[in-house]
Amino acid sequence: MPEIVTSSQLLLLTAVLAYLLGSIPFGLVITRAMGLGDLRKIGSGNIGATNVLRTGSKGAALATLLLDAGKGGIAVLVARATLAEDAAQLAALASFLGHLFPVWLGFKGGKGVATFLGTLLVLSWPVGLAVCATWLAAAAVIRISSAAALVAAASSSAWLVWFQEGRMLLLVMVLTVLVYIRHAENLRRIKAGTEPKIGRKKAS
Repeated sequence: MPEIVTSSQLLLLTAVLAYLLGSIPFGLVITRAMGLGDLRKIGSGNIGATNVLRTGSKGAALATLLLDAGKGGIAVLVARATLAEDAAQLAALASFLGHLFPVWLGFKGGKGVATFLGTLLVLSWPVGLAVCATWLAAAAVIRISSAAALVAAASSSAWLVWFQEGRMLLLVMVLTVLVYIRHAENLRRIKAGTEPKIGRKKAS
């Protein structure tokens, strides 16, 4: 953990603002703006980029991926630039929780993979790039997006140790656990062999 040097009042303000930024449901906003329908009634009903792709719009899916990653990264960047590392890590956690449990959608949000990667890339770009590369490699081998995401998330702690970023270890372990909790249904489908593969449309 980083040394706590920021006042409790500023940390609280950081947490609230980062949470509100993270809770912006860009997937839902983009699909509605493009006339693609209510994302919560399409595919899995998730608000993330993978489900946006099921609308048939690769552009909307890419925009969702970048914006969901960007909101986590921006929260960290602003907190680090204006305050200190303790605030940056708190902003990472708060923005991630905002995406998972957005107040605007009754606390029913996404699964957090893009936001997880976005925060990692800004917290420590070597670690972030290594985790992204792990996702790509796992996706190429397994051909299941959710499984690749889980492998990448699980690898993040090892990459932290490799790059000697131990001050982030507790934060990243918490984020990883949350990613796994949000993917509980995917894990059940993976075990049952019914999780859809990349490039193959889901039946329902």
